[in-house]
Amino acid sequence: MSTNEISITVKLFAFFRENRFKQQEQTFPATITVREIIQRLGIDPEEVGVTMINSRHCTLDQTPVQGDQLAIFPVIGGG
Repeated sequence: MSTNEISITVKLFAFFRENRFKQQEQTFPATITVREIIQRLGIDPEEVGVTMINSRHCTLDQTPVQGDQLAIFPVIGGG
């Protein structure tokens, strides 16, 4: 891993896990945003309800750093 890359743990929840994974360590460019990670995983950002870095709410434009844990939750429907 070079200095312009980061390694983070990505955790997926609910139906985002289907044909993907539950939790996985992945390497990305150091400048990547949460939105770009979501898109690389083949997830439509419109389907994302909550994103968290290290158990704290984050925006899709936030940039994770080395060692972070990114959790991605889908929009929950109901009534």
